[in-house]
Amino acid sequence: MNTFTFSQATGVAAAVQDNAAHDGAAYLGGGTNLIDLMKENVARPTHLIGLKKLGLDAIENLPDGGLRLGALATNADTAYHPEVEKRYPLLNQAILAGASPQLRNMATDGGNLMQRTRCYYFYDLATPCNKREPGSGCSAIGGYTRVHAILGASEHCIATHPSDMCVALAALDTTVHVSGPNGERTIKFEDFHRLPGDQPERDNTLEPGELITGLDLPAKGFAQNFSYLKLRDRTSYAFALVSVAAALELDGNIIKDARLALGGVAHKPWRDKEAEALLIGQPATADTFRAAAAKVLAGAKGQGTNNFKIELAKRAIVRALKQATEMNQALDANAFQNSNP
Repeated sequence: MNTFTFSQATGVAAAVQDNAAHDGAAYLGGGTNLIDLMKENVARPTHLIGLKKLGLDAIENLPDGGLRLGALATNADTAYHPEVEKRYPLLNQAILAGASPQLRNMATDGGNLMQRTRCYYFYDLATPCNKREPGSGCSAIGGYTRVHAILGASEHCIATHPSDMCVALAALDTTVHVSGPNGERTIKFEDFHRLPGDQPERDNTLEPGELITGLDLPAKGFAQNFSYLKLRDRTSYAFALVSVAAALELDGNIIKDARLALGGVAHKPWRDKEAEALLIGQPATADTFRAAAAKVLAGAKGQGTNNFKIELAKRAIVRALKQATEMNQALDANAFQNSNP
């Protein structure tokens, strides 16, 4: 790990100013990813700006019926917050599927969005990597690709985004609030993370020095029919090979609204609005779900050792949507059981 200086910011504006005053500065929230990157010399910031005293850890109701998550609220506090458990159980499930309890106690909501890929070659300084050193090449292409992208990749990078929480945030139409040298702005969640294109070193659309201050969830949380399905090599503390956030609004057996987002398959959480449109107005049947899955994976491309993920993703979508349709029945059965001990 390289040497660095440290300062503790006491306000958002002060943090942004401190960042602008130091070349190679980085913001430090929970540090669960950044510190790992620094230990491996993948990240080499010269100055760290502590954010713990910014007061951005509140979770508050919004006037429009939505919910604001402070950027420094921990993943654990968010998952177990009564409003999240009640109104956004899809988000609760996604957070609890990620990492370990110890990491969720430290990791922040804003930091979760900033996670970098877990590509083997990104962490191996002995191999070329366009994300670490633009223009050096992508060692994953032609290499071992079990965890790599099948959607949205480019000739420059086939890495995937590792977050579980972000898959649910994508499905829920979250809005990201940021503050930077040019003031405050909001970013639609679907526009926050980038596909690699010819700039794989850029994970997101933040401008230099910008800081995430909060995340707004809309009023509609799909609390009745939802499912977060995570398929991985082991049942705990492992990143997804494929994950699916599925949320439905049903009128009997007819789908009135649908959300569908995937993790573990692309450089960003992958939401397909055209596939969602195929679901709306259709009966909640296996045939309907398979048609949507086929649409999502229509442009998928394997890289050899990850070819299996294409069929796995299709089956995961069908399974998650089926679980979402059954969720309301399960909730009703549980409520009946609790009222009749």
